Amino acid sequence: MSQYLVTGGAGYVGGVVAAHLLEAGHQVVVLDDLSTGFRESVPAGAEFVHGRIQDAGEVLEGGSFDGVLHFAASSQVGESVADPEKYWRNNVAGSLELLASMRKTGVRRLVFSSTAAVYGEPKSTPIEETAPTAPTNPYGATKLAMDHMITSEANAHGLAAVSLRYFNVAGAYGKQGERHDPESHLIPLVIQAALGKRPHISVFGEDYPTPDGTCIRDYIHVADLAEAHLLAVDAARPGEHLICNLGNGEGFSVREVIEAVRRVTGREIPAVMAERRPGDPAVLVASAARAHETLGWRPRRADLDGIVRDAWNFALSLSDEKDQVK
Repeated sequence: MSQYLVTGGAGYVGGVVAAHLLEAGHQVVVLDDLSTGFRESVPAGAEFVHGRIQDAGEVLEGGSFDGVLHFAASSQVGESVADPEKYWRNNVAGSLELLASMRKTGVRRLVFSSTAAVYGEPKSTPIEETAPTAPTNPYGATKLAMDHMITSEANAHGLAAVSLRYFNVAGAYGKQGERHDPESHLIPLVIQAALGKRPHISVFGEDYPTPDGTCIRDYIHVADLAEAHLLAVDAARPGEHLICNLGNGEGFSVREVIEAVRRVTGREIPAVMAERRPGDPAVLVASAARAHETLGWRPRRADLDGIVRDAWNFALSLSDEKDQVK
């Protein structure tokens, strides 16, 4: 049994990963300031510390940790454009302090929650880890800077590290699901329309060079993502920084997602066509070949209806409705 610190473990992905660590028999300490996370998202059995990433040193000194899984970050693309200094302060400066604390306390294993936003608008798909990194917003830029920091730490000080760059995380795991405010992800937005919490779903562009004219994105179930993090902990090697994309390797269009939510919920969901948004690539799909080869990871929940069903049941659990879909 090992002990792990999960920063940002009251958030969507961090909370599900913490739950998987506990189920695997590990001890878990969650550090989160609850600025965007929820106390109830911290799984039962995990120790919770209410604090910022700058408090990680004190937490690490108080335990015997085998590694850190680092999710704590500001993550709204639009906000990062309007308030970039917040993102450089929280994401980059905070991570720099975390690495220093890990070095001081002798904790030499790190799994980092990175993002496909580091690639910007790719020239081709599926996107491989060797693709040029050209983030188009401060959020992606800060995540890329953090990857560079981790590489330097591994080279200079022997850190064993894995960065996982994921695309569109979706679905839910038990009582843990997406609860962003504001919400910007397609599946929960369509579900909000199904629940009557918004009048319609907007489709931004229907003239892309795709089979149905709408953008295609790679959706990965949050439980598949969590399993990759546990494999990454075991795969980390001293002095190396492994970077892996995570995705299903296949994409679904905006129209396909809307139809999946209609099928699962049995509800009419008005869709309103709108102009393209600047900077929206037609297709974003990951190549997860490196994760297959180095981590032994493959997604087991790639079915779109299954992903939507889990997200729908989680949304119902937060509402007054009880007609869950089996």
